[in-house]
Amino acid sequence: MKFGDTAAKNGIPRIERIAPAAAIPGGEISIVGSGFSTRSHARPLVRFGEAEGALLLAAETRLIARVPEGASGGTVRVSTGAAESRPHPIAIGVQVADNLHPVANPAVDAEGNIYVTFSGPRGQRVPVSLYKITANYSVKPFLTSLTNPTGLALDRAGNLFVTCRHDGTVHRITPEGRAEQWIEGMGIATGLAFDHAGNLFVGDRSGTIFKISPQREIFVFATLEPSISAYHLAFHPSGELYVAGPTTSSFDRIYRITQGGEVHTFYRGLGRPQGLAFDRDLNLYVAASHGGRRGIVRLTPQAEAELVLSGPGVVGLALQPGGRAIIATTGELYTLDWDVFGLPLPGPAQT
Repeated sequence: MKFGDTAAKNGIPRIERIAPAAAIPGGEISIVGSGFSTRSHARPLVRFGEAEGALLLAAETRLIARVPEGASGGTVRVSTGAAESRPHPIAIGVQVADNLHPVANPAVDAEGNIYVTFSGPRGQRVPVSLYKITANYSVKPFLTSLTNPTGLALDRAGNLFVTCRHDGTVHRITPEGRAEQWIEGMGIATGLAFDHAGNLFVGDRSGTIFKISPQREIFVFATLEPSISAYHLAFHPSGELYVAGPTTSSFDRIYRITQGGEVHTFYRGLGRPQGLAFDRDLNLYVAASHGGRRGIVRLTPQAEAELVLSGPGVVGLALQPGGRAIIATTGELYTLDWDVFGLPLPGPAQT
């Protein structure tokens, strides 16, 4: 505190906090502190690592800045020309792939390989429909045969399941890349998630959540309001299913569905909520807008909302147990060392 008082008297800028404390390039953060203006009223500079960010608002005790492309170093500093603040930590995502088209969460297997779609316009086949990004971030074509791949989920054996919203099919792909159609007739098939018993849940965005047993028996699990784009699914460790499904409203719901199929509203007030993931403290992270700002919103178990990562075009995420996050936008994939720890991956199936 003494440093802050002395710094303010000497005209040295001081950062007290930033919000949110994580971002990807293009995201906007608020910097709260003191000493951000000078007698000459020169605009301060905000640096993310060595890259200069765009200043959107400047006041004596508050700045709003946009994270630039090429930001690195994990710190932000404010300079007034005559003096510079101490660096303040920030988690900044690093791009690991571009020219993609994910529309939901990526999937990450036990070896750290990331699977992500190139979904494409409805009905259009693309040269590569699914990419595999290795643990050292080498991007490789993985599958070419699917039309409009949408949702991704891994089973306990490491097989990747993919929905195709174009024809309502679900495909199973082995770790070696062998693909087969696993089931059909799923409507406009989008979101996917496995429960602890190995049942696969499929979101038909026209209004149905299907439950498919390991023996491929199909049940209607729940019905919801139709979505304009997709359903996104995530299981709470308690066995309850959480669902996001953006509508034409800017005040959308996150649903909580009991194991018996009863539908409840867990939270209402997000703009275009998409990919979902739980951390080990049972907070739910949602790719959405909150208060007019896009990024990742954290919902506590008590349904308290806070934007915790800022970034444009975020559609999905994967939280890894070791504290690394994978963030998917409409065209890119980012990795982020974050103080957020995902749920442990399920162990192999018992034989």
